[in-house]
Amino acid sequence: MSFKENFSSNKQRYITGVVLILCLALILYIDNIVLVWAILGIAYMFGFNEAIKLFACKAHPVMYLLALVVWILAGINGRPIESAIFVAMVMAGFLAYKKSFDPKQILPFIYPSIPFLAIFAIYKDFGVDAIVWLIVVVALTDIGAYFGGKAFGKTPFSPTSPNKTLEGAIIGLAIAVAIGSFIGMGGLSGNFIASLLVSFAISLSAIFGDLYESYLKRNADMKDSGKILPGHGGVLDRMDAILFGAITMHFLLYFLKMWKETSIILL
Repeated sequence: MSFKENFSSNKQRYITGVVLILCLALILYIDNIVLVWAILGIAYMFGFNEAIKLFACKAHPVMYLLALVVWILAGINGRPIESAIFVAMVMAGFLAYKKSFDPKQILPFIYPSIPFLAIFAIYKDFGVDAIVWLIVVVALTDIGAYFGGKAFGKTPFSPTSPNKTLEGAIIGLAIAVAIGSFIGMGGLSGNFIASLLVSFAISLSAIFGDLYESYLKRNADMKDSGKILPGHGGVLDRMDAILFGAITMHFLLYFLKMWKETSIILL
């Protein structure tokens, strides 16, 4: 298929993609925490709604109210990730008290709640440069895997997603680590080796984040998690890889931060 034919058949997907990139670039350029909190919160609520369907949960208004509480708490809490854990605990206690406990009702407060909060926590703790690093590594992993798989793919990567190949995943991983290692150097990671290891972990997490979303959709017999993004599906369809990558990045960058501080104290 020629580029013209490919563009024609996926026109809506390309247009949506360009609009998303421009919006993201503008948000990152403005670099305002309230704006990031608000935009990310809107995406979170759509993603939360999609997760309810993927997990086949009972869509009770209280769940959406609690999701809103999670995000409000994240905005006023120095440690956003704990907001989801706290609200999930409260909900679990309430459901148990009412003798109507269904473990599935807690799942949306784990995924995608905690990963979305991890993205916000990365921005709060490490700034816009870390977000750019995260996005570049995840995007290159996805792009490299797609084109690498098209050109060299022969070995199926997983029965969960038969169209993905091991060769494509390796190529995507290699490209993302090679470029991400240089982007992450400096104040964020401290040195090239640390940047390389963090980029590798983010890229690998992104691969399995995409796989996890595919698993959820196949399990729920759904083609897409939603329809909010023309040509792309839902919020989780577009952000699945970055959600896993964000968890890994926040953990490792915070670990490096604490290691540096501890090393300074010991010295």
